[in-house]
Amino acid sequence: MKIAVGTENKAKVGAVQAIVSQYFPDAQLENLEVASDVSVQPFSNEETRRGAINRARNTLLKTNADLAFGLEGGVDEIDGVMYCCNWGAVAMKDGTVISSSGAQFALPEVIAQELRIGKELGPVMDVYTNIENIRHHQGAIGIFTNDLINRKHMFEHIVTLLVGQVLFKLKQQS
Repeated sequence: MKIAVGTENKAKVGAVQAIVSQYFPDAQLENLEVASDVSVQPFSNEETRRGAINRARNTLLKTNADLAFGLEGGVDEIDGVMYCCNWGAVAMKDGTVISSSGAQFALPEVIAQELRIGKELGPVMDVYTNIENIRHHQGAIGIFTNDLINRKHMFEHIVTLLVGQVLFKLKQQS
């Protein structure tokens, strides 16, 4: 089985690898950067979900994998509070696309203000923490949960939801 993920982000690739290896131990995993076809900083749950689906579909087109994953992080503002939101999607060769969301958590107002003026969360977090490429490691969730949850773990939850839905679909077909 060939499985692909449409990113070169270490946290996202690590999440797919960790979960896929449990359920498809003989799978070959490939990762490559593909377009999300949404804003660099998605600004709603809808746009973030669309980015994940687009990444999954674009990955499938480029790799012809059996399962192609797209993972996307974004933000969504609710009642004046900025939340970090995360979505994942998996595209299958038969045209099926499944999407699921993950944990959402409030961002401090100092971060939200930067995003509202058009900045992207990753670089804002790099400056805030003085850690380069934090999005490849613990991410904002790691910082704001005191490292109880890191970005890889957050995406593992989403990938588990997706793999579970794929396994359910395959079981229904047999």
